[in-house]
Amino acid sequence: MTSVDWLWLLHPALAVALVFPLLGAVLQLAIQTRRRRLNPGKAPASAGSEHTALGRWLTSSVVAIQLLAYAVVILTQKPSQLDAMRSSLLLLVLTGSVLALVALWRVRQASYRASFALLCWIGVIGLGMQPEIWRLSDNPLDPAFWQSHFWGGMGLTGLLLFSLAARPEIQHQMRWRRLHLSANALAALIFLAQGITGPRDLLEIPLSWQKATIWSCDFSLRVCPPLAPPG
Repeated sequence: MTSVDWLWLLHPALAVALVFPLLGAVLQLAIQTRRRRLNPGKAPASAGSEHTALGRWLTSSVVAIQLLAYAVVILTQKPSQLDAMRSSLLLLVLTGSVLALVALWRVRQASYRASFALLCWIGVIGLGMQPEIWRLSDNPLDPAFWQSHFWGGMGLTGLLLFSLAARPEIQHQMRWRRLHLSANALAALIFLAQGITGPRDLLEIPLSWQKATIWSCDFSLRVCPPLAPPG
């Protein structure tokens, strides 16, 4: 493996080492928070605040790892296509997404929270839609679209940003709490699917030194051009 291949492994490595442990803790605290609301005294009083705090870190980690993955792929896939204008624009989108996430942590007014969550999500989608980013399909009518690790991650990010933006409403209004519960149940299913589609994609993406040969193959016919004789 080359240094580029190791860089491409940062995304799955951080997901396994950081995101999934956080997910387990958040789900456990969510159960304790629910139990405490139904039966006070049956769960620690700090369960709710800890669930909120770790939920923030879970959302931020997912967004940060996605942005890191897109940046690595764009910079290493076809660097010759990165002219000054496009590089500046992509850097601006990346910076804006990070700043929107930071602002989402700090703002209090509902309209600001919704705006920064949407801006952050749009920035993530904008970077992800670059031609260097590998996707199974962009057509929702294609079954491959619903099996896509990329689009699963986009949907998951949107659900997590929604939960972060709506935190005060979730804490004080029952209908928002029910919506949060439904959104998080869907997010948990997507997390499970991501754990399956991620390793699948790793098997399909060749190492850097293999790409020129493998991408010259005709995948519809499942044939590859003959290799040149050595020497």
